[in-house]
Amino acid sequence: MLHAKPSVMRLALASIAVAIVVFALKLAAARATGSLALYSDALESIVNIATALVAFAAVQMARRPPDRTHQYGHHKAEYLAAVIEGVLIVLAAVAILRAAWLAWTAPQVLTLTATGIGLNVAASVINAAWAAVLIRQGRRLRSPALAADGWHLVSDVVSSAAVWCGLAIVAVTGIAQLDTLMGAAVAVYILWAGWRLLRVSMSGLMDEAATADVAHTIRQVIADNANGALQAHDLKTRVAGPVTYIEFHLVVPGRMSVKAAHDICDRLERAIAAQIADSRVLIHVEPEGEAHAAGALVV
Repeated sequence: MLHAKPSVMRLALASIAVAIVVFALKLAAARATGSLALYSDALESIVNIATALVAFAAVQMARRPPDRTHQYGHHKAEYLAAVIEGVLIVLAAVAILRAAWLAWTAPQVLTLTATGIGLNVAASVINAAWAAVLIRQGRRLRSPALAADGWHLVSDVVSSAAVWCGLAIVAVTGIAQLDTLMGAAVAVYILWAGWRLLRVSMSGLMDEAATADVAHTIRQVIADNANGALQAHDLKTRVAGPVTYIEFHLVVPGRMSVKAAHDICDRLERAIAAQIADSRVLIHVEPEGEAHAAGALVV
């Protein structure tokens, strides 16, 4: 049984529909003008469809409950999806560069019609609006796949704006090969965006720690709710999609009963859960002889 948040699933599904509509508009614009730059823009929209499909599959898998073979859950599926999106973006950039080279060696006549440019602009407006939704909701729902999809659309909007500038220059100068150069420039930008997405996604797969603000909040919660303990040390965190894993050592008086120490741990877990959404807390209780002289949080 899937335990996905309905809003996440609806957003991922809607992204597929938006990507298909945008691709159709951009392809029509490219055919109406014969512009390589607009064709490059349309080709990237094929990647948008693929990444939307990958994101949809990832958010489904990421929200599955733990099972026998994945006892910590499936949260990292979203990071894997983001890596796949990055690879697809890089491949699209390579394909655009190839098309640019072919167009440079065999220039084609451009037909810059208001209809063609208008279709591309309409597609970019849709992309920009949907990118804002995905980034905002991806952060709110702590979904790396949705956020990555949103940032990819941002790169698409920026590349489209660069295409418009190139076509304006072509219209003024009459030099058609400037369109080819702009298509190549868009490919380079897309290549950089793909690399950036890969780098961020790999960081998540490598168990990146929570942000400094989150770590500060955790330390403050421990200090305010660990009454009866002596200190906490070796605080570690890692983030896996919407889940934050937290572990630390809690030093208690040597004569404290197991039940009393357990009560402190329960209190800490409840307090952390109230401040850090979707947190998983592991506390290792130690006697006072294990106290650290440096780097510990005195409670």
